[in-house]
Amino acid sequence: MKVEQTLAELIRLDSVSSRSNVEIISYLAARAEGAGLCARMFPYTDEAGVKKFNLVCVPPALDTDRMEVELALVGHTDTVPYDPAWADALTLTAREGKLYGRGACDTKGFIAAALTAAGQVDIANLRRPLALVFTADEEVGCLGAKRLAESGALAARYAIVGEPTSLQPVRAGKGYCLAEVRVGGSEGHSAYPALGASAIFRAARLIARIERVAETLQARQHAAFDPPYTTLNVGLVGGGTAKNIIAGECRFTLEWRPVPGQAAIHVVELIQAEVESLRAAEPDFDCHIEILRLDEGMETSADSPLVRELTTLSGRTAGTVAFGTEAPQLTEMGAQAVVFGPGSIRTAHRTGEFVPAAELEACVEILARAIEKFCR
Repeated sequence: MKVEQTLAELIRLDSVSSRSNVEIISYLAARAEGAGLCARMFPYTDEAGVKKFNLVCVPPALDTDRMEVELALVGHTDTVPYDPAWADALTLTAREGKLYGRGACDTKGFIAAALTAAGQVDIANLRRPLALVFTADEEVGCLGAKRLAESGALAARYAIVGEPTSLQPVRAGKGYCLAEVRVGGSEGHSAYPALGASAIFRAARLIARIERVAETLQARQHAAFDPPYTTLNVGLVGGGTAKNIIAGECRFTLEWRPVPGQAAIHVVELIQAEVESLRAAEPDFDCHIEILRLDEGMETSADSPLVRELTTLSGRTAGTVAFGTEAPQLTEMGAQAVVFGPGSIRTAHRTGEFVPAAELEACVEILARAIEKFCR
């Protein structure tokens, strides 16, 4: 089957993260088995009670509790939601060399290319095992990949993690971390501020210190990134109950993206130190930091055989990205991981998302040659 036809069939399957991905996983399992691989599902139930599946497809001899492979091609099956007004979101539409549809570049284009490339090789004659890995819930925190890594069921020497990189090999990425900070106060009539303690004023003092923490983080730089340091952001703030009541609570979200080699928890430690400093001056300063996500950055050496091979095949120098991917989880599985795929991250998550047809075809050729290189 041609890659565009495969992509059309994938686009037709609605796999928004809030839904079960059983339909697309069943399709992928059938396609992988048709190529001579054994499909093994890893089900779980998400926090909303929805059944989700990870899928690992390997040569039949490797269908064991511990699957060790030479090369894994990894793509996430879920997509972000789409605007109901986008009538053709689930219909692949071709215009002027571009293929439109939800997930076309993030990352159903890569998945279609991986399936097509695997179908072009004789799986039975591969000397070293190949795996096709399809995950759930990447868009809501790489949850499927984290479960797969925790299971210990898969180990890989090399991994190509599908994301829209415009066919540029990406050998390093920042981590992604998220926390919610709750600051407590004491309610009272706003005409008598001494009778209460404003949680909003307290949060403001802490946020001002967090801004200074963000500045100190710039001292540790990783020249391969833009910006070349760990970034920190307070994206949401909310608190209080009425205009004339001293606020009893204030909450804000804290997001940071650590450079590789810097512990993800480091930012929390710095902010907790500021909390303790504020508490020393105000003993009843009430603050709690709830960590929601703590993903480390990843970096694969420029000398990695996979980095060198994809650089040669693509004709592009390996780079870095600041957005989150499943590469850290593949690193946990032992892999030298490279993020790679057709399409641009700048068109992902948008109405009118697309993948260039020429890049999709080129991705098939590159992945097929990578399979030959590392598995034959």
